[in-house]
Amino acid sequence: MDYIHIFISSVAVYIFIVIAIRLVGKTEIAQLSVTDLVFIMLLSNSVQNAMVGADTSLRGGLIAATSLFLVNVIFKEMMYRIPWINSFLEGEPLMLIYQGQINDENMHKARLTTNELIEAIREHGVADIADVDLAVLEVDGNISVLSNDFHNKTTKATKKLKNPEKQTKKHS
Repeated sequence: MDYIHIFISSVAVYIFIVIAIRLVGKTEIAQLSVTDLVFIMLLSNSVQNAMVGADTSLRGGLIAATSLFLVNVIFKEMMYRIPWINSFLEGEPLMLIYQGQINDENMHKARLTTNELIEAIREHGVADIADVDLAVLEVDGNISVLSNDFHNKTTKATKKLKNPEKQTKKHS
């Protein structure tokens, strides 16, 4: 009977953590700082007893872990099959910059500062907001940036495809 309690407690803790993380904001998860890492480690320790209670046996731990895996699979399947659940849990991408203009409303929704946005566009090799065609906060918390000159950029993979003879000569 105690193992059913472990199962139910583990599922309840999982659902609580998923909702709490969703409410905190996706930018926090994608850009983990030292304090965020410490928070996650302490959070996992703080809910351990809520899941297994006094049962610190191997069997109790395995039941808790199995419960977490099972509810995770169920959540993923529900997110795949039911779009509104996916939208609720993952959120929607937010356009932060369009043709060099910052969308202040979406910046506020994302809880991003202008300095954080500027840092993200610099990480993509763009020096100025005016040079950004589109910047989007993706559902995973990362910021995608397309600059005005993205049409002219090539990657190493593209260069390799353009010159297959040179690649074969090097390997011969």
